[in-house]
This record gives sequence, C-alpha cells and structure tokens, in this order.
Amino acid sequence: MNTITDPTQLYASYFAQQGWTDTEQQALDEAVQRACGAIAPTWPLDQAIAVNPHWQRIGRPLREVAARMAVLAGIRVLPSRVEIHKAWQAERIVLADLQWAIAHTDPDSEMPLDAQQCLDMLGHQPLDVAQLPLLIDVLDDDPLRHTRLSWREAISHQVSQTCAAYFDRQQADWQPERSGGLYAFWRETLTHDHGIGVLMGLPHMGRSLSALPATWQDAERWVVQRLGLPKAVWADYLESVLLTVQGWASWCAYLGWQAGLKGEQDPHLRELLAIRLAWGVILLECKHDAATERAFAALKADWLHAPERIQAAQQALWVDEVWQTAMDKAYQRGLVRTLSTHPAHGVSPVAVQAAFCIDVRSEPFRRALEQQNPAIQTLGFAGFFGLPVAYNPLGSTLQRPQLPGLLAPTLCVSDEIEYPQSTPDNIRKSTEQAGQARQRGLQRLAQWGAASRWPGAAYSYVEAAGVGYLGKLGRWLRPSDAARQSDDLIGLPSRYRAYCRPGLQTMDSVAQVDLAARILTAMGLTQQLAPWVLLVGHGSQTSNNAHAAALDCGACCGQSGEVNARALARLLNRADVRQGLAQRGLPIPANTRFVGALHNTTTDELQAFDLDLLPPEALAEWQRVQADFQAAGDVVRRQRAARLGLPTDAPAQSLLQRFRRRANDGAQTRPEWGLAGNAAFIMAPRSRTRGLDLQGRVFLHDYDPVQDLDRSLLELLMTAPMLVTHWINWQYHASTCDPQRLGSGNKLLHNVVGGHIGVFEGNGGDLRIGLSTQSLHDGQRWVHDPVRLTVVIDAPAEAIDAILYKHAVVSQLVDNGWLHLWRFAGSSGLEMRVGQSWQVVG
Repeated sequence: MNTITDPTQLYASYFAQQGWTDTEQQALDEAVQRACGAIAPTWPLDQAIAVNPHWQRIGRPLREVAARMAVLAGIRVLPSRVEIHKAWQAERIVLADLQWAIAHTDPDSEMPLDAQQCLDMLGHQPLDVAQLPLLIDVLDDDPLRHTRLSWREAISHQVSQTCAAYFDRQQADWQPERSGGLYAFWRETLTHDHGIGVLMGLPHMGRSLSALPATWQDAERWVVQRLGLPKAVWADYLESVLLTVQGWASWCAYLGWQAGLKGEQDPHLRELLAIRLAWGVILLECKHDAATERAFAALKADWLHAPERIQAAQQALWVDEVWQTAMDKAYQRGLVRTLSTHPAHGVSPVAVQAAFCIDVRSEPFRRALEQQNPAIQTLGFAGFFGLPVAYNPLGSTLQRPQLPGLLAPTLCVSDEIEYPQSTPDNIRKSTEQAGQARQRGLQRLAQWGAASRWPGAAYSYVEAAGVGYLGKLGRWLRPSDAARQSDDLIGLPSRYRAYCRPGLQTMDSVAQVDLAARILTAMGLTQQLAPWVLLVGHGSQTSNNAHAAALDCGACCGQSGEVNARALARLLNRADVRQGLAQRGLPIPANTRFVGALHNTTTDELQAFDLDLLPPEALAEWQRVQADFQAAGDVVRRQRAARLGLPTDAPAQSLLQRFRRRANDGAQTRPEWGLAGNAAFIMAPRSRTRGLDLQGRVFLHDYDPVQDLDRSLLELLMTAPMLVTHWINWQYHASTCDPQRLGSGNKLLHNVVGGHIGVFEGNGGDLRIGLSTQSLHDGQRWVHDPVRLTVVIDAPAEAIDAILYKHAVVSQLVDNGWLHLWRFAGSSGLEMRVGQSWQVVG
C-alpha cells in the first residue's frame, strides 16, 4: 500500500475522495475574489491618505451597501438616529429639508413614508437589523463564556498579533522567518502558542491542530466544504469573515493595490482570509459533538436566508437614507444661498497669482488674502501640481510617492545642493559632499536610537544623554514657539540645509518643456502671468502624532506639498525651459518669477522657499508681497482661535506664538481640525466664488470651460481630483458614523504597529483604520457633519454626461448615491443631476 506523507497530497487525496470538482473550485475562486474585492485599501501612517472604506462597493446603491454592512458585520454606514435626532432638535435640519428628502429618495416600496413617520422612527424606534452569525459565533456556546474573551475577540486578537509580527519590517530588532508566506507563518506561530487555548476556554486545543490544513488553498476548500452552505452565499459569508479583521484586510488590500499599480499580484489578502477560515477547522475539531451539529443547523438556517435578511435590512434603512438626504439638504440650502450671492469685484492689475492646493483649509486663507489686497489673484489646483513623482531625499536610496494614491509615480525628484550663482560642477560636488555627510549623520542617529532600545539601557541611556536628554524633556514640558521644520532635512548638517533643493534632475530638456507646458495649460496659466506666481502646497505641524501624515496633503500621498511646489517652481524658472515654452507659443514674461511655498495649516503661516536664488531687486519686492500673506494669516488665525480655545483678541505676534506652541506640544491631541466639515467641491472659475464665505468646507479647483473646448481637462478633473475629494469626504463620513469599526478610536491609547503600518488601540485587537475620535469630536459634540459631497461644476450638461457615460466609476458615484452632482446653469442658476436628467435646484 502506498503511503502519502506530503500534507498537500493528503488534502488533495481527501478532496478527490469527497468529489471536489473543478466546477466547485471555480465557484470558490469566484466567491473569494468577490469577497476580497470588497475590501478597500488603507495606506501606511507615513503615507496616510484619506480612503472611502466602502470604495470597492460603490457599484451598489448606498442603501444596499448599508444593509449589507449591517447584516454581514454590524457596521453602520449611515448616520445614527441619535445624532440625526440631535440635529433635528437643534434645527440644523428643518421640516422643509425632510419633506424634500422624502420626495427625492427612491423608496423602493409600495408604502411611502411621510414626515411624521420619519420623526416617529427617529425618536422612538432604534434601527433593528440583526447581524448574521459566523461559525466561530455559533460554536461559542460554553455556559462559562462570560468569564473569558469571546472566541470572536480572541481569534481577532491572535490573528492581529500574528499579522503585526509578520508585516513588521521596521520596528522589531529581531525579525522572524517569513519565507513560507503569511498563512504558513500563522500556522507555525499557532502551533507554538499554548496560551490562546486557555484564553478561549479550550485548554486542549493543541490536540486539534493536527487537522489544520498545510496550505491556504486547502484551508479554503476544507472550511467551505465542511460548512456546506449554498454556493449563492459563499461570497457573502467570506466577506463577513474578512470583516472580522477588517483593519488587517485593508492593509493587505493596500499591498494588493500597490502590486496592481506595477502590474503584479499580491497573495496576502487571500492568505488572511484562509487564516480566518482555518480557525473554523480548529474549532470544529475541538467541538465535534451534538452541540456542534445543532450549531451547524442554526448557521445554515440563518445563511440560507441571507438574501432575504439583506433585503429586509434595506427596507428598514429606507428612513435612514431619507434622513441622510435631509442632512445633505440642510447644508445645501446654505450653499445655494451663498453661491447665489454675487459681490461686486473691482478690476485691478494682478500683481500676484497664488495657486493653492484645493484642500478645504486653503479656502479661508485664499479669501483673506484676496480681501487683503485686490491685486492678488488666487487659484485652486491639486496639491501635487500635476507632477507624477516620487521623492528621493538626499543621501538616501529610498523613494516616497508625492502624488494621489490612485496613481503610480513615473518621475523622480531628488535633492541637490545649489548655492546662489553656483555652476553645474559646483552643484554636483556640493551635492555629493552633503549626501555623504548626511549618511554619516543618519548612521549616528540610528546608533544612538538603537542604544536606547536594549532591555538594560533605560537608565544608562538617560544618564549618558545627560543635559541633552533633559533638554528634550524640557521641550515636552514647555513647548516652543519655533516655526515648522521639515523632516526631510533630518541628519543633514546645518550648513547645507538652506541650500538643499528638490528638483527634476533626470529629465532631458524636451521632456521638461513637455511637462511644464502640460501643467501650465491645466492650471490655466498660459497667458497674462503676474510678476509673482506662487505655487502653494500645504503641510501640517504637529508633534508626537502617529497620524501626522493624515493632516498633510492627501493629494501628495500623505506628504506635504513642499517638494512638488519647489520642484515645479525651479523648473519654470529655468531659462532653457522658458525658451522651449516660448517656441511652443507659451511665452513667460521675463519679469515673472515662480516661487514654491507651503501653507502651514496648523498655524496658517506661509513659508516661501529658494528666495535666495532671486536677484536682489526681486527680494525687495518680495518683502511687500510677504506683508500681505502675513496679514492674511493673522485674519485666519483669529477666525480659527475660538474653535481651538484660544483668545481671538490677542496681539498678532502673541496669537501666532500660541498657535506654534500648540503645534509643538507633544501632548496636544487636537493640533488642528484637519478637513473636518468638508462638504462640497466646486470646479469653476474663481469669479464664481471670489469674496464668498464658504466656511472652510469647500474644495475649490479652478476650471474655465471656455478654455477647455475638447473637455479633456474636465475629464481629468472628474476622474482624479473629484475621486480624491470623495475619498476624503467618505473617510470623515465613515469615521463619524461608525467610529468603533471605521475609526481608529482614542488617540491616547494608540500604539504604533510595525513602525508605520498603523495603530492598535491599546495593546491588541484589530488594526484600526480611519480617523481618531479626537479628530472628529471636541469632547462634547461631533465637529464633522456626515454629509455626502456636493460637487458643483461649471460646464455644459452634455459635456458632464459624456464623461459619466465614458467612466463607469464616476457614474457609479453619482447614480448610486455616493455624492451629489450639480452644475452652474447660466449666470446664477444651479441644476442637479437626478437619474439621467438635470433639474433646477430648489
């Protein structure tokens, strides 16, 4: 008799005996792909960008997704009835909003609601949607289970800790063996974990591990076959399983997303699913008794009717969708009123053009700047300024993306040391010397940091550091009022820092001219350029903040816009580039100077770069320009002060120092409110919005339909910035509606995982995604209203419709209720897209 010793062959033999066919394997593969395909990615902390956690589900109507998430995972997608009730009582939502919402929400029912029914359900009938159980739930029937962790909690914790060890490449000094993949690593870890069984009330669990499949492929088949569920619900069950470890599933989806940008595939998400399924095998082996059979029967009965349960949940959530629409309408009422106002604008010669990132925090600054000096014209443009680049810091081989996460970089920006009047040879030599000096500096920092991590080093490290360490403690106890310092200069000797400049060094002259022409055309800067053109990115200033990158530019992959703004300004100031542009009919006046700058969104300061490369007479002019920016910053700080608990009547310098100390305070949990309150995105000429108070809630992107006859720019805006703003809007929406499952919890309890992967709340549980509570709540109330983004475009209806028809993703966002789409109609009217037609906004 032949003996099979290879575990893979053993399981292959078993499935062959059980009649597992190619058809069944194909059905399983499709179900797994659907389940894994429903998980949206989450970016690492140092590249944090806002993501709609339901992004992979936008092909379904919003209410259907809300029903599925409630039934499959107990996740709330729409605002809670408690919070809606508060908005109603505070009269932020009024009866007219509710009546409008009822009339414009497809009920999908023969029994329409009226306003009183909506109010009755809001005040007295909590949402009643039961979550479908998983195998680990129905088997967890020990009468003493209240004395221990539930199996769901214990399994999520064990899987999460295993993933933290497996994916950590930066934090731990001792790294484990990972060559076999995630599933093999987990299987090996579990067989040596003798504590998990005790935590779960199964002290003899180790005896059942022999049944654990050797490969993730076998684990998938084994569990699905043992469950015996109908094929029609396989994908839903598997998605429900993944949602028990949604944080790590989102991380694995990110790895898959990055691989996809390179035309590759990544197996980690599917292996994670196999791990969670394999836990079912273990528990089956531990609980093979009559109770198990009863649990199986209950599980199958529940999941046999999963489609009906989801359909019933959709009906139950109808009223919640109505209230969501009413909340959206309440905001839109004020927006219509504001956009219908047309303040008179005097015509002044334009002395300064300042192109700001479209981030909502730039809107108050732009408004204050234009009010300060009518000769200043501001523009809105995506913060990566059209540069599809990765950044390579001086003295490093690493590259980090500086563009939206939807895109892959195709160019590289690197640093060089350029002194005023330097020759190319001098630049090259200085750059080499500075790079070597920085490498030495970084090595010293790494050695010093490593010395503090050894178990016996806690006291000796402090003693050796001496006064220097006390100085560091002093900065924590008494935060300084120092201005923002770039982390990109860490380890670089101070003598080089002022002359370290990012630029596009690897492109030939023709490619540089091509790039400059495309960007100037997209920004509408092809004619009538002012003497000063500022390219203003933005970044935050915080201390001891694991989520600091989330306050920087989402359009720059969680980085500040400094690198992009400076690199583009240097490109456009080059004489050979200007000569090439002139030959293409895009002349730049000789007196026009481009300046890269950064808007510090925590302190509302504007920092300009590379001014030392300008001629002396230009520097004198800059002092006058800078005074306007300083005055505008003071205006905005006073507007924000009350919201941050700071005095609004303090002298200008004193108030600025308070903002800076807040930014440098390592104990400050709310250094700024970020993009909280974001609610609309307007693509139109600045003349549509100049002088209007949009309350820092609107993304503003310049777009002139007259200059875009082929609608190519409109298509670009609707398929790139519009998607980015939607992601931002829905990250805030989701983190507010379900802070427990879609937010990252209490910032005070965060522990960083893997150096940059994400955070645990406390010492375990799932990897947390989304925003922290402190970014959304001031301790008494939510500061963000979970309204869906209202996109307003100044373009003909047929042009917008053509783009919707061409791009399925964009049409899904509109048709399935993930955002509202409006357009300017004529000089003052507004229309909204309803179904396949346009209707006047009422």
